[in-house]
Amino acid sequence: MLYREVCLENYTDLPQAVLQGADRIEICDNLAVGGTTISKGVMGEAIKYTHEKNIPLVILVRARGGNFVYNDIELKIMEADILEAQVLGADAVCIGALTADGQVDYEAMETLIAAAGGMELVFNMAFDELSFDEQKRTIDWAVEQGFSRILTHGGPKDTPIEANLEHLKELIAYANGRITILPGGKITAKNAQAVADALQVTAVHGTKILA
Repeated sequence: MLYREVCLENYTDLPQAVLQGADRIEICDNLAVGGTTISKGVMGEAIKYTHEKNIPLVILVRARGGNFVYNDIELKIMEADILEAQVLGADAVCIGALTADGQVDYEAMETLIAAAGGMELVFNMAFDELSFDEQKRTIDWAVEQGFSRILTHGGPKDTPIEANLEHLKELIAYANGRITILPGGKITAKNAQAVADALQVTAVHGTKILA
């Protein structure tokens, strides 16, 4: 059976996604800009509901849309949101921060990891803005830091997922079972199984993966 992580905007569609058989839910706000952090109120209700249904909930932590290069104030905001997610009992946080020259902002990420305090860690699609060499370095680093998976489209966000299958295969091969490479972006209920079969993976991520 294919494991389906559905990405939802705010709380509105969460109960329906549970009814439709979502295996795991990532929740955010403002999908039009790639997702931002939900409010404390939404976070609390979403965690309560999914835990009642025994479904893991991932909180996307992102201060704003646009790029993934954050200033000190934005990092403080995200650190506070992660601490709140921890207090409320979220299962995982999805994070990513880059430097202006196209590398992972390791100092920023270490601050966010520390705030997570042992929660499951997911590297978000900031990963897709790195060169292949940087992606390989990031995979090694994420493994060392205890990340469970990396969410990636395998290429520019406006490309079909099918156009990125070869690169995704390279990433999966490099990870070599050390960390999960979770394909996402433009995966729907119609193409999810075909994408999973092509990549030989058992889990996919998307906003429209539930029939």
